[in-house]
Amino acid sequence: QVRLVESGGGSVQAGGSLRLSCAASGATYPTYSMGWFRQAPGKEREGVAVIYSSTGNTDYADSVKGRFTISQDNAENTLYLQMNSLKPADTAMYYCASSLYTVGVGWSDKYEYNYWGQGTQVTVSS
Repeated sequence: QVRLVESGGGSVQAGGSLRLSCAASGATYPTYSMGWFRQAPGKEREGVAVIYSSTGNTDYADSVKGRFTISQDNAENTLYLQMNSLKPADTAMYYCASSLYTVGVGWSDKYEYNYWGQGTQVTVSS
């Protein structure tokens, strides 16, 4: 069992930055794939970024490329999402998720992930 707890959300103005953290615990950490997702009211949960624990390789949604950076600290069992140049469209609940597998091209599919955190709210005002 993997337990994930997000933190670092808040309210910022457009152009600002936030860094989200996801503390993981459980016998299976590090898992093969760790991802960040977000869900705005009335919208589907969408993949934001993924990192593969064994290689450190990453992938991003087109909407956040060049602005967001996903990273991990295996020694601290923590996943991060550095978010810069935030836009009102980035407003959402952000979730971290872990998969026991290398999710690959399906990384943005929420059904590929086994464990989820409770989410942290990010609000960007114009």
